[in-house]
Amino acid sequence: MWPILFLLLGAHLAYAATKGMPGFPEFVAATMVDGTQVNYYDSEIKEVIPRQDWVRGAVDEQFWQRNTQIRSNMHQVFKTNINTVMERFNQTQGVHTYQEMYGCEWDDQTGATNAFKQFGYDGEDFVSLDFKELRYISPVQQAIPSVQKWNNDKGLIEINRNYFSTECIEWLKKYVQYGKSSLQKTVSPQVSLLQKSSSSPVTCHATGFYPSGVTISWMRNGQDHDEDVDLGELLSNEDGTFQKTSTLNVKPDEWKKNKFSCVVEHQGKTKTANEIRTNPGESVPIGIIVGALAAVVLLVVIGVAGYMVYQKKKGFKPVSGSDDGSNSSAHTVPQA
Repeated sequence: MWPILFLLLGAHLAYAATKGMPGFPEFVAATMVDGTQVNYYDSEIKEVIPRQDWVRGAVDEQFWQRNTQIRSNMHQVFKTNINTVMERFNQTQGVHTYQEMYGCEWDDQTGATNAFKQFGYDGEDFVSLDFKELRYISPVQQAIPSVQKWNNDKGLIEINRNYFSTECIEWLKKYVQYGKSSLQKTVSPQVSLLQKSSSSPVTCHATGFYPSGVTISWMRNGQDHDEDVDLGELLSNEDGTFQKTSTLNVKPDEWKKNKFSCVVEHQGKTKTANEIRTNPGESVPIGIIVGALAAVVLLVVIGVAGYMVYQKKKGFKPVSGSDDGSNSSAHTVPQA
């Protein structure tokens, strides 16, 4: 997803409706720029608020009031949609989620752009928009009524085409311009090899890095090794940095007989670790060589009724809600 002196920019939005989750706001929304929250909304505070000082300069004074109304409208649409989809699955109670995630990406070297739009129900694919064919598709029978309805709405298709090819990219560029000093900061990861006991799997832990683009791989006797490896999900730290793990499941004898090392690539640099940290105070030998990696990503997530983010094969990550970072009136939320 990312290479040296090369800026890959992406604007991602998601909406999620849930049922049967008391104690959560019915609707939450937040704009994320490469893991940094830009603004936030939920149905309890009923207001879009900034999370970064620089974002105020990127929007007009009416932005907050305008987008507050947009979020309120989205709340109602998603409440209707989740009820509609529950009926199609013959469900009347229980915990359920209905989500939408969409976004755009821009390569500032080549000018190439890309986009995606997808819906999920209870953590599974429900509907997606094929941008090459400009038509909605679905892997499940229960979504066919929505697919047919939306594909017959030529105005909706045209709105999507215009939004993702122009407005989404324009807002992405604007956010990067105003938040440049913050968004383009770089913090290298700390890399450690951790093991609970001599017979436990060995985990390579990379933490404290920013931005979020990182690659973790293993070497065995100087050769790439991808067997018996479990890659963990990207997680956020409280200070705005990130962490990620990769676990190597090998027997103690195999570890002793071979030379294993973990390789972490981040922002054009590579760090390696080959000695297991057995005590909290011990340091881990780390070698640094030149690599190739760079990225800035705008992620926006919106949620309804308790907020459970759609995980399309681990594609959605839990965040604190979302607004699309732009005047999202140009993006129509369709009724299922």
